[in-house]
Amino acid sequence: MASNKTLVPEAKEALEKFKMEAANEVGVNLTQGYNGDLTARQAGSIGGQMVKKMIESYENSIKTNK
Repeated sequence: MASNKTLVPEAKEALEKFKMEAANEVGVNLTQGYNGDLTARQAGSIGGQMVKKMIESYENSIKTNK
């Protein structure tokens, strides 16, 4: 079963900001609070952009640690 619980509660605010930035980058208008009117495509675009940026960040971190 999926869960929306933040694994590190101290990161919740930063994750929300990250989500808003990703939404802005893909052209989806998010608001604070309820966004249940988003299409699956819009929500997927936001999640996909977040994953893309996380992978890029990780790749950059391992590249600099060599």
